[in-house]
Amino acid sequence: RLRLHDGKLIKDRRYHLRTYPNCFVAKELTDWLIDHKEAPDRETGIRLMQKLMDHYIIHHVCDEHSDYKDAKLLYRFRKDDGTFPLSKDVKVFMRGQSLYEKLVSVEESILKVREENSVKYQRTFLGCEMIDWLVQEGEAENRTEAVELGRALLEHGIIQHVSNRHHFFDSDILYQFRINFRRRCRLTELLNENSSRTLSESPDSPFCLRKLNPDPGNTSFLSVQTNKEIKIVSAVRRSSITSLAGNSNAYFSTTPTLVFPPVAECNPKSVLKRPVTNEELLSPGAPYVKKTLTIVGDAVGWGFVVRGGRPCHIQAVDPGGPAAAAGMKVCQFVFSVNGMYVLHLDYQTISSLIMTGPRTLVMEVMEAIE
Repeated sequence: RLRLHDGKLIKDRRYHLRTYPNCFVAKELTDWLIDHKEAPDRETGIRLMQKLMDHYIIHHVCDEHSDYKDAKLLYRFRKDDGTFPLSKDVKVFMRGQSLYEKLVSVEESILKVREENSVKYQRTFLGCEMIDWLVQEGEAENRTEAVELGRALLEHGIIQHVSNRHHFFDSDILYQFRINFRRRCRLTELLNENSSRTLSESPDSPFCLRKLNPDPGNTSFLSVQTNKEIKIVSAVRRSSITSLAGNSNAYFSTTPTLVFPPVAECNPKSVLKRPVTNEELLSPGAPYVKKTLTIVGDAVGWGFVVRGGRPCHIQAVDPGGPAAAAGMKVCQFVFSVNGMYVLHLDYQTISSLIMTGPRTLVMEVMEAIE
C-alpha cells in the first residue's frame, strides 16, 4: 500500500462527475505487480488481489463487486477510507507490532540473546523486564495493566515462553517474540498459506489444533529469516496422537499440521458406552452437570478430539495438553463454544468454530454425574 502511494498509483480519481479519493485502477495495479516482480503473470496477480479482498484489506470503491476484476475499475485500501475492521485480534496484533518496532529501535533494548537449559534464544526478555519497560514508556499505567497486555500478546501468538511452558507473568521467566515484524514478505507467499484449509477438505483430521506456524520446518519463531547465528528450537511435547496412531515415537518430530492419520487408525470406535440424545441431556433431573472450561492453546494446539454430532462428545484428551489441564475429560458433551450453543451441530462444524476462534477457548461441557 505504501509503495503504491509512493508510485502515485493510489490517488484521487474522478469518474462520472464524482471524485473518489485514494483509489487505484485494478488493471494498472495488475500491470504494476508484474513490472515489479510481485506476480509472474496476470492470473497470479488477480489471485493475490482477491486474497486481499477476502481478508477485507481492499474493496471496490462502491462495493458493487465482491471479486477483483482485472479491468478499469476503482478499488481502495480499507486503511485509506477508514473501513478496515479493527477487531480485537487486529488491535492486539498492531499493538504487538508497535511494541516490537519500539523495542528493536532503541540502543539499550531489553531484547537480548539469553540462554536457558544450554540453549541460546535470540531477542528474548524477562517478564519483569517487559513490565518495567511498559510502565516506564507509558505503554501501561501500572504493572497490573502491563501484565494484562503481556497475556493478550501471548494468547494471540505474538510472544511466547521460550519453551512454551508458562503463560505471561511478572517474573524472571524468559519470553521471546514469535513474529519477526521486520521481515518483508512477498505477496506470492499469501498463495502458499494453508490456514484457509477447511475441515471438509480433511474430514478425518481428529484433533482440533491451531496451526500457528504457516511455514514448513521446525521453528517456534514465526516468519523468521534463515540466519546461521540463530539457533531455533522446535517446541514439542508429549501427545496422545502418537499412542492413538500406534507410533512408537513419543514426541512430534516436526511442526504439527491439521492433517493426521485417518480416524480409523486413531479412534476406531466411539468412547461412549451408548448413544445419548439432546433431549436426554436437557431433560429435568438428568444425571448431568454443566462445567465451564477455559483452555489456552499452546504451540501445538488445545489437545483434544471432538467426535459425533447432535450432541458432540470428547473422544480423546491429550494428558499433557492444555485441555487436560483445564479439566476436560473423555465422554463429556460439548454444550457451547465461546458462548455459542452447539448441541445441534456436528463435530466438523464445532471443530471449525474452535480453530477459527481465539486462542483462548471457553467451552461449556456436560458431564455425567458419577
